[in-house]
Amino acid sequence: MAQQIRFNAFQMNAASHQSPGLWTHPRDTTHRYTDPEHWVVLARLLEKGLFDGVFLADVLGVNDTYANSPEAALRHGVQIPLNDPLLLVPLMAQVTEHLGFGVTCALSYEHPYSFARRMSTLDHLTRGRIGWNIVTGYLESAARNLGVQRRPHDDRYDQADEYMEVVYKLWEHSWEDDAVRRDRASGVYVDPAKVHGIAHFGEHYQVPGIHLCEPSPQRTPVLYQAGTSSRGKVFAARHAECVFVSGPSKAVIARYVRDLRQAAADEGRDPQSLLIYAQALVITGATEAEARAKRAEYEAHIDTEASLALLSGWTGVDFSRTPHDATIEYLDTDSGRAALASFTQADPTRKWTVGEAARFIGLGGRGPVITGDAKQVADELESWVDETGIDGFNLTYAIAHETMRDVVEHLVPELQRRGRYRTEYPQGTLRSKLFRRGPRLPASHAAHKVSLGRAAPATPQPEAALAS
Repeated sequence: MAQQIRFNAFQMNAASHQSPGLWTHPRDTTHRYTDPEHWVVLARLLEKGLFDGVFLADVLGVNDTYANSPEAALRHGVQIPLNDPLLLVPLMAQVTEHLGFGVTCALSYEHPYSFARRMSTLDHLTRGRIGWNIVTGYLESAARNLGVQRRPHDDRYDQADEYMEVVYKLWEHSWEDDAVRRDRASGVYVDPAKVHGIAHFGEHYQVPGIHLCEPSPQRTPVLYQAGTSSRGKVFAARHAECVFVSGPSKAVIARYVRDLRQAAADEGRDPQSLLIYAQALVITGATEAEARAKRAEYEAHIDTEASLALLSGWTGVDFSRTPHDATIEYLDTDSGRAALASFTQADPTRKWTVGEAARFIGLGGRGPVITGDAKQVADELESWVDETGIDGFNLTYAIAHETMRDVVEHLVPELQRRGRYRTEYPQGTLRSKLFRRGPRLPASHAAHKVSLGRAAPATPQPEAALAS
């Protein structure tokens, strides 16, 4: 039986996302991102199309690397203005039954104790359909505005490993399964003997107490990760259940897939247990001519300066100082190493100029743009899956919500006819739907390899406090 193809929708709670100039297109509706109905319509559309979920990107800063200023990002609406992605989830969950929600939260800027409660709350409110895209945060502007020192790239992952240890203890180990009794006769709501302080005293975090939430349907949200740097792959292999990769060619993506599955094997995990989604933009229609005409329309709205502002933010390289005909060379930066490497190291057969890269990411970001009628696009998607080893696609959009509507109305039925796309949702939580198993992380996962610590010695109280 041929492998089924999976779809996620790649979105952002902002006026533009991966196609930074396309908000100027007359049919685009991303300016309605502040309107609840905008997200309700999208959620219903994606569930109609049997998408695994909607994946909500986020950053906690502005793309101000280009010309050392936020002016270009502001002028062109490059992921600014930008609202909180987590607050969209209850809105969309209320009008859907099966759609999953992957939310991006940077662990560098929020304490694990409060974050664990937010995710448990969302897991309850969605009946187990929440996932977390684990990022460490790459924008210097975010660190400045939050008053913290941004750590070097690999150090951020070292901190992230401890962060994961803390949230695993809170989600998986603090409350026993039968801790909540709700026994009206005895008046006991929670059995105190079955709730445990985690007693975590590490290099970065001190968390002695109990998790504030009772166990949610999944306990730990589905874990997503998008790092393809060397250190990012090790982190993904240890923690991630789903991984997103981005690259301009099959050669780039196939290399990422091989490396990620090998890293998972090195961690003692089944390499095929990772679900890997590649970023792509699909432009389709009732006919090839219609699809080609749409692509020409969209390309007319590509904004090169906006694209370079975005690329500069991703990579930490100020491309305002570089001629458009200059070749992009790899620089080791503390920002998004994978973003730059996908245009340099990942495919040694291709040399990209700055202008070529700007035009490429100006329509759909760092993934391929696949254009044609439903049969042509289905052929191409099948070849990507079969030749690279990915499990599915993280689909960006050119204009909202036209791009996703075309996928649902034209492409999904064609893939279903070929037996390459599901015809109904499995039951259960997001984890159950993705992996056809129970709602909890498997026993082999790193979350079950941590254990609760012992209470720290009592801290002497100040004399004034003792006197009172």
